[in-house]
Formats: sequence, structure tokens, C-alpha cells
Amino acid sequence: MFFRATSAAILTAAEAGVAQAEQRAGLLQEGSYQVQVRLELPNVEAAAATRTTTICVPHGGGTSGVPLPVLSVNNPFAGCPARNVRRSGADLSFDIVCEGRGAAKARATYTLLPGAFEGRIAMVTGGKNMTMSEVQVGRRLGGCDPAGAPPD
Repeated sequence: MFFRATSAAILTAAEAGVAQAEQRAGLLQEGSYQVQVRLELPNVEAAAATRTTTICVPHGGGTSGVPLPVLSVNNPFAGCPARNVRRSGADLSFDIVCEGRGAAKARATYTLLPGAFEGRIAMVTGGKNMTMSEVQVGRRLGGCDPAGAPPD
């Protein structure tokens, strides 16, 4: 009797672990995402305008490039690689480090949800030494077109 109860408890725990792993794997699915973006500047509350854009997230959010890009207009991070990409459960974090002396750098932290994400990117621009944060809230719309572009 003890053996059956112990075996059942182990199987139940294993099934729960598999279910949690499957749920985490479903976080940040590839596809098209509608993202609300707000740029926050220190001591400038009125300038925090929100805009909406659509992005295409590659398979699994990618790990070679930036998993989720900086979306602010005229940002210096467009060609900069992600470093120290870490994913733990629903948390995703990474650094964006541009090359060169005095180049821009950023630290991104996201919470991933099934079909959605919320994140904050703390940025320090190059020679200006200006700090700002980009806040993103995204929700999955569906798949991207075959060329990888978001749908119109």
C-alpha cells in the first residue's frame, strides 16, 4: 500500500513538473505581437506618451539577437547584440551592449505570460550619459507572415 501511494505521489509530482515546463515553453511564442510602448524620462512626466506598434518575434524569442527589441523611435540599440540572456520560469532578462567607447547600454527585464509579455528596458545612451526607461506591454496577435514581417 505504501509503495502504491508513494508511486502515485511521485507520478503526480512528475506530471506537474512536465505541465509547468510545457507552460513555460509556451511563454513568448513566436508570432506577431501588438506592443504598447512608453518612454519614461526622469523628472519629465508629461513626455511619457504611449504608442502602439507591431513586431514579429522569431521562434522562442531568439537567443542570438535581442530577444525583444527596444522599440523607441531613433534608438541607438538597433544593431547591438544581447548578452547575458537569462530565462527563469516566466522571467526573461538580458543586457544590450553596443560596441565602442561610451556606447549605449541597456538592461531589459520581462515577465512572460501565455500569449503576452510586460517589460522594462533601462537605457543609458552613449556620450550623453542620459538615463531613460522603455516600458512595453505586448499581446500576441497570431503568426507572422512567411517573410517574418508583422501583418498589416
